[in-house]
Amino acid sequence: MLVLTRKSDESVILGDNIEVKVLAVRGEQVSLGFTAPADMRIHRKEVYEAIMAANREAVGDKKDSLDALCGLIKGGKKE
Repeated sequence: MLVLTRKSDESVILGDNIEVKVLAVRGEQVSLGFTAPADMRIHRKEVYEAIMAANREAVGDKKDSLDALCGLIKGGKKE
């Protein structure tokens, strides 16, 4: 993990086109601003984890069905 110290109004550049700027520091809270391409999705970690969990849950039953279908296809193949 890279650890950097930044003051208010200072930035960090990620890659060639993402800027993370410290907007304010109030007590233990830090306000960050992000400048990134429009197709770049930015989420708080807890939101990202909730999205991923929902995606895994939505695919769960389909994965079992897909595995069963693959088994039928492989079983029906003549070599």
